[in-house]
Amino acid sequence: MAISKEELIELLNNDLKLEYSAAIQYINHTAVMTGAEYGSIIKELKIHATEEIQHAMTLADQIAYLGGKPSVEVGEIGTADDNKEMLKQDLAGEEDAVKRYKLRIEQAEEIKEFALAGQLRNILAMEQEHAMDLQQALGE
Repeated sequence: MAISKEELIELLNNDLKLEYSAAIQYINHTAVMTGAEYGSIIKELKIHATEEIQHAMTLADQIAYLGGKPSVEVGEIGTADDNKEMLKQDLAGEEDAVKRYKLRIEQAEEIKEFALAGQLRNILAMEQEHAMDLQQALGE
């Protein structure tokens, strides 16, 4: 049975909460991460934070367009005292986002919301790029 528009809105709102928390987590991590060897990844993470906010705006617009009310709740935020641990938290978040958006694209297409699927593809491409940046920084 196909997903309903209401169920999709609920799932998108969960994605929105996680975009908010990703942006906050990146902002926090770039502020507390130290060490010259982390200079270039800190710059990259600041870009990631901005892109996560863009994702949140896109999701909020799409949720409203579908007739839903965009969430103002924030998901869980990872914090750590160790730079590598912070990068691992960020990577875990990106890997989760990639999985979720692949599924969300299928769900949007299932109910013929092709424009939404296109927007989600753009977000997915950026999340995959973020994951690759973090894997490189971690030497994975």
